[in-house]
Amino acid sequence: MVERFLKLVIDILSTPAVLVALISLVGLIILKKPLSEIIKGTTKTFLGFLVISAGANIIVGSLDPFGQMFQHAFNVNGVVPNNEAIVAMALTEYGSTTAFIMFFGMLANILIARFTRLKFIFLTGHHTLYMACMLAVILAVSGLKGVPLIIVGSLALGLIMAAFPAICQPFMRKITGNDNVGFGHFSSLGYALSGVVGKVVGKGSRSTEDIKFPKGLGFLRDSSVTISLTMVVLYVIIALFAGPGFVEGELSGGTHYIVFSIIQGVTFAAGVFVILTGVRLVLAEIVPAFKGISTKLVPNSKPALDCPVVFPYAPNAVLIGFFCSFLGGIVGMVALGLAGAVIILPGVVPHFFTGATAGVFGNATGGVRGATIGAFANGLLITFLPVFLMPVLGDLGFASTTFSDADFAASGIVLGQVAKMFGAAGVTVTVVGLVVVAVVFGLFKRNKKTNDSNQIGA
Repeated sequence: MVERFLKLVIDILSTPAVLVALISLVGLIILKKPLSEIIKGTTKTFLGFLVISAGANIIVGSLDPFGQMFQHAFNVNGVVPNNEAIVAMALTEYGSTTAFIMFFGMLANILIARFTRLKFIFLTGHHTLYMACMLAVILAVSGLKGVPLIIVGSLALGLIMAAFPAICQPFMRKITGNDNVGFGHFSSLGYALSGVVGKVVGKGSRSTEDIKFPKGLGFLRDSSVTISLTMVVLYVIIALFAGPGFVEGELSGGTHYIVFSIIQGVTFAAGVFVILTGVRLVLAEIVPAFKGISTKLVPNSKPALDCPVVFPYAPNAVLIGFFCSFLGGIVGMVALGLAGAVIILPGVVPHFFTGATAGVFGNATGGVRGATIGAFANGLLITFLPVFLMPVLGDLGFASTTFSDADFAASGIVLGQVAKMFGAAGVTVTVVGLVVVAVVFGLFKRNKKTNDSNQIGA
């Protein structure tokens, strides 16, 4: 009987969808919501997470023939960065560890925000999952196991969730005109880079919102349409190079290679659409519950929200950013090919979301030039960083996809290199040390303000 109960507990905690639903359940109960809202919120969170997993499976299925065609056509290793795809692969082996790190990492985020100056509660649930998964992989490769792995991973996740929004906040104030909302999307380094580039190159440049786009391009504002068309073009081009014999003989089961390519391109977009639907389901329920908890526990905290929160502030910059980031990805791909390195193909999903956001950040500081050059710089950054991330991912580094956004790569590279040089003990000391420094610095600043107030009052 005891064994069966333990198995039940382990299976619940090892299933991310169930675990996140439990977080929603606990949050709604603490907020004293009516029973009907508790049931609805918990069920939708559970359903949303399963929808995300289904979408990831669709993307993985569509990426496989793309990778095979690319390798056959150019005889090179082409990697398409995609968070959903790499996480779907990693969860098969690291699902339990990821779930624990995600759960305790969210709690660590609240504690770090409570006791440091990093007053941000990261509410982008799917990126929390992705970062937890990457940390689980890298820490396991470093040699950490069991409880120490979960503790170190949770502290690292909590610190990352509080620190990266702080990097973006100066630019968020400029974009939104206030200091009420933080930014929670793990490509902060690319957005900050775009904002800095905008400051440097954008003096005197008018805002992107002063530009009038032709009405004929209005359909590109729909991300599903943009992703579909771009992926279809990429699939068809690669299929033409691979040749009808290979595609129809090895991949499509006899279906015409152009038709097959079009279907696969739109299937990729369908997977993204399914994932975004799941994300909306999850965030619509878990964010209010978790935000309610965090607001009670952490005074003066700011919710760090997903990247679409800035899109309405500069719709034209969204389109400019996407195109320029994608162009940066193509230039970076060519440069990697000439250098003989692993080729990182420009993935539509990361270049759309991060490129569009980088465009908004660049526009806020440097107008059209800032949006254009800043987003291009973001495209280069998310092309080159994954090359250095892949070697620290262990066996997962040999997959046909990898983490796409800048913060994943930067965090993984730093932790991976520390692990290579100093082993599991070095990673543990580094993570714990950074958390302690953040807490001590926060207490120091708080005490200084208190002393200053006392002196003024005297």
